[in-house]
Amino acid sequence: MTYETDALIATDIEAYLKQHENKELLRFLTCGNVDDGKSTLIGRLLHDSKMIYEDQLEAVTRDSVKSGTTGNQVDLALLVDGLQAEREQGITIDVAYRYFSTTKRKFIIADTPGHEQYTRNMATGASTCQLAVILIDARYGMQTQTRRHSFIASLLGIKHIIVAINKMDLMDFSEQVFNDIRKAYSEFARELEIEDIHFVPMSALNGDNVVNRSENMPWYQGNTMMELLENIEIGKDANTQDARFPVQYVNRPNMNFRGYCGTLSAGILKPGDEITVLPSGRESKVKALVTYDGEIDHAVPGESITVTLQDEVDVSRGDMIVHRDHQPHVSSRFKAMVVWMTEQPLVANKQFNIKVGVSDSTGVMTQIDHQIDVNTLAHNAVTELKLNEIGLCEFSLNKPVVFDAYKRNRTTGAFIVIDRLTNVTIGAGMITEAIFGVTNETVTSTNISAFEVELNALIRKHFPHWDAKDISDLLK
Repeated sequence: MTYETDALIATDIEAYLKQHENKELLRFLTCGNVDDGKSTLIGRLLHDSKMIYEDQLEAVTRDSVKSGTTGNQVDLALLVDGLQAEREQGITIDVAYRYFSTTKRKFIIADTPGHEQYTRNMATGASTCQLAVILIDARYGMQTQTRRHSFIASLLGIKHIIVAINKMDLMDFSEQVFNDIRKAYSEFARELEIEDIHFVPMSALNGDNVVNRSENMPWYQGNTMMELLENIEIGKDANTQDARFPVQYVNRPNMNFRGYCGTLSAGILKPGDEITVLPSGRESKVKALVTYDGEIDHAVPGESITVTLQDEVDVSRGDMIVHRDHQPHVSSRFKAMVVWMTEQPLVANKQFNIKVGVSDSTGVMTQIDHQIDVNTLAHNAVTELKLNEIGLCEFSLNKPVVFDAYKRNRTTGAFIVIDRLTNVTIGAGMITEAIFGVTNETVTSTNISAFEVELNALIRKHFPHWDAKDISDLLK
């Protein structure tokens, strides 16, 4: 913390808290191959930004002597790796979250495992992040997990990547080593849809170019890791065009009030906006937006609000309120990229519970279009997806659900696959497109219900004076 911050805490704690509340929040993860230094990097960020309490540092210093992994130096990785098994082996097993802040931003860090068998943990940690720090050991360059984690980061819609080329001290801080790795990664990344990539040569153990600029690499004139984390522009990442409000709860405290509670996942919502309730297709206007502090004149993505409507419209948990002119897909069938997370492989026509946004359904995976080799990005024909494998699959649900393509909206385009017996999440999916209409296969009830919903919405749009009975009679 700066002198000005310390002074503000001492003189006006409320002003300090208000200043802290208004800081922008960046969620990021560290990933890469095992032993690349992910936990050490986070420990160094916390240490050099003065975010470690004295008793924590003392405890880590004592444990460093026991582990003996860093010689006479403090093993800062122990600040993150808290499990006994992690400390014994010197590896990260589970996703660990840490929080810190600077004068510019607040940060939530997800430290993810490097081992291949824990790839599912990496995907979990990446699901809410805006930025990924990909660590590469300068001694070995690009590894399998480097490619795997980069591909998953791209798949999960992370737009910003910092490639941290670590352990430069073990390569005599060679500029040529840095340039060779940067060139190799850039060539691989051309096939990934990553918009913003930065490269930093560093030594997390010694602190070179993490928070403080390194005197050992005068040839590097770019930003340090901390400077990048503080200044990378993330404000434009959110989708502010398509209003998406998944209803989580219907608030009915008395006979004079009915509101629909949830978190606005995309777009700007204002009183007077013309909206459609999906999947029913009923239309109305926003009457008011209510929060704990009273009514507001607009809501932005991430805000928890209660929406009231001008008309008496049947809205239930799992429905979605959207702008009338910017509507998502409504279908019971879609294609999606799936990361499989359990030992039992994913096979066609097995029943699962599937949660899309706040909508719960049952359904099956009908076919695997292809499995993706994360090293070469080649498409392979397979009949099942094994643990940690990624593939493009088609799903059919027992009822229509509301969704967007994941690239358009990470919240409404994501889903999880749940085992019906154990209730454990066994797969994560990112929807790529909806499937509409009749295929060459036999028409099933799920196909028909999706078609009916689409037709229902179309009729309501062009014949707003028709009531529910008129539409029902037409669809018979």
